[in-house]
Amino acid sequence: MLKLFKKLNKKEYGMIGISLIFIIVQVWLELEIPSYMSTITQRLEEKGTTISQILQPGMMMILLSVLSVIASIIVGYFAAHVAAGFTARLRKDIFDQVMDYSTHDIKNFSVSSLLTRSTNDLTQLQQFIAMGLQVIIKAPITAIWAITKIANKGWQWTTATAVAVVVLIVMLTFILLMVQPRFKKIQSLTDRLNLVTRENLSGIRVVHAYNAEDYQNAKFNKANKDLTDTNLFANRVLALMNPGMSFISSTLTLAVYAIGAIIINQATVGATRLTLFSDMIVFSSYAMQVILGFLLLSIIFILLPRVTVSVGRINEVLDVDPSVKHLDKTEGQTTEKGVLEFKDVSFRYPGAEADAIHNLDFKAQTGQTIAFIGSTGSGKSTAMNLIPRLYDTTQGQVLVDGIDVKDYSQKDLNNKVGYIPQKAVLFSGSIRSNLDFGSTPSGKRTDDDLYDALDVAQSRDFVEQKDKQLDAKVAQHGDNFSGGQKQRLAIARAIARKPEILLFDDSFSALDYETDKKLREQLKEQAAQTTKVIIAQRISTIMDADLIIVLDNGHVAGQGTHEELLKSNEVYQEIAYSQLSKEELAE
Repeated sequence: MLKLFKKLNKKEYGMIGISLIFIIVQVWLELEIPSYMSTITQRLEEKGTTISQILQPGMMMILLSVLSVIASIIVGYFAAHVAAGFTARLRKDIFDQVMDYSTHDIKNFSVSSLLTRSTNDLTQLQQFIAMGLQVIIKAPITAIWAITKIANKGWQWTTATAVAVVVLIVMLTFILLMVQPRFKKIQSLTDRLNLVTRENLSGIRVVHAYNAEDYQNAKFNKANKDLTDTNLFANRVLALMNPGMSFISSTLTLAVYAIGAIIINQATVGATRLTLFSDMIVFSSYAMQVILGFLLLSIIFILLPRVTVSVGRINEVLDVDPSVKHLDKTEGQTTEKGVLEFKDVSFRYPGAEADAIHNLDFKAQTGQTIAFIGSTGSGKSTAMNLIPRLYDTTQGQVLVDGIDVKDYSQKDLNNKVGYIPQKAVLFSGSIRSNLDFGSTPSGKRTDDDLYDALDVAQSRDFVEQKDKQLDAKVAQHGDNFSGGQKQRLAIARAIARKPEILLFDDSFSALDYETDKKLREQLKEQAAQTTKVIIAQRISTIMDADLIIVLDNGHVAGQGTHEELLKSNEVYQEIAYSQLSKEELAE
């Protein structure tokens, strides 16, 4: 937790310092009130006391109470400001850190867990800071200062107070030890509940199609019950705190008055009895201040178990050292454009027993089309992911324009590459905001640029049918478009950036054969100087590629043109004849 609080800036430390000053003032004001109560008690017992003599200390008590409230409001203002500002900055740090994660780093956390850590865990920390600045500082000051006020008032009363404090500490320690493991479990159960809910909402069509509502309800109910039961146990234990505190404070008050009654009864002189009675009233007030100090600390004990777990989870995100590190500035110069080369590239996933890609070697010149084909799990997408550095090679080099991709800054590399993933990703907003997404080396894109990209991607027809055309709404995940439309818009977005290299990771799978053919013809014509890397399952999509690489379990089973592979490569022949007849392939 201390590691996290080192991120506080100078302004926030200044606010904490101001809060400390006003907390001390507040405690001093509150501890001065019992002395005026003692004065009132003494004057009530004295003969000839006037109303004005009673009102004077009474008005001082009211004034001190008002000033204490004002000091408390000031402390609360600064505490809330520090808590909100610190967590807002921390939320940004977490977002920036996750943005720097590689694909492998992301897989170390589930999406549901990252969402919980960025929201629920930070909320727990914010509440702790807002209340902690007011309570953690005030509680010990109040308790220690109050103890100094009553230290010489009588060893019997002091002993009773000490016993009450010891019992209170034992109770708080027991509660803390009981709930700490439960709160740690609650956070992981919250992650699980979020995961089940997200899965159900994302796959609601499949759930309905398979009549799996009962199955999903049972899965959700189990996750919900586990979280509820754990929460109930923790909160039931915490519920012991309030009655326990009330019992201890009431018992201490009774003990103070009982001891006071015995001492006063043993006194023989009237003046001495009056002094003892006054001391008893004052001691009772200060003893309650001591208990109040520990009562305030009990609030922190309620928050501490959960916030300790939350801080640990936040630190886990911030402590990850991204496995793919990008340079601030590209190293080296080149005159080449759109040249892609793999030099004896191998890649193995962390913890895997075998390479996902083994000794891949090829070179693509400007404007050429390179295609990967192979069975599911053969390593096609893995090979492509090495180009934009979603992963780093285990062995060998991936060169873009003659420079190792590891020697590029992230911005420069991404400006050279247009990437369309297997699953088309659209962002909520408009068609225009999706096509004009991200920065581009050619500057701002005009409407003509966007329509040109739509023409190539065979998307212009359905976009122009929309009422607002480019400004038509795109729902979250693009759910108001069909699978093929989403795929074509994702392709148009990459084309609009006018990159040197286009990466199509099975990006034609949702297109019919005719649209697929027209799109490739437009690409060949309109993006003749753009190097294209295509992963496809359909032979018809890659037949006209300049180089086809056949992968089999990560190994290169063959390289060449369609005609060459069809004559001599058994793996390619098996794939081809499973999709098309010999007559169709000949055509």
